[in-house]
Amino acid sequence: MENLIMYRIGELSKLASISPRTIDYYTSLGLIAPAKRSDKNYRLYASETLARLERIEEMKKDKYTLDEIKAQLNSWSKITQEEQLSRKLTDLQLHLSQLEREVKELEPVIKNLKPRQANHLYTRLMPQTAACIEAIMLLINKGNLM
Repeated sequence: MENLIMYRIGELSKLASISPRTIDYYTSLGLIAPAKRSDKNYRLYASETLARLERIEEMKKDKYTLDEIKAQLNSWSKITQEEQLSRKLTDLQLHLSQLEREVKELEPVIKNLKPRQANHLYTRLMPQTAACIEAIMLLINKGNLM
């Protein structure tokens, strides 16, 4: 799991060279959003917010209005989500191919197991395998990917 770096407004302000009031304003407009709140209820922003703030400042220099910037950032976010989904599905497909190769490598070993050993192995693997296959089929059917 990735180690996510989170920033409070003051930290984000210094790193982005933008005033805390501007960060508050951008948050109220929906240009940026805190990823979560701390135990003490501070807004915490993900490290990706820095790149988003850079884009906002660049677009402001190019004379885009804040509404235009928001619309543009929202359209980029949609593309990014689709790209992330595509990347994850590709990773899943590669992982499944790897698993298939590993299963084929294990076939001779499994065939040489005593019936009782093989039965024990199958009863341990089958519920997890079936659940995984079912989840993948649901995903494929929901997204009309095939």
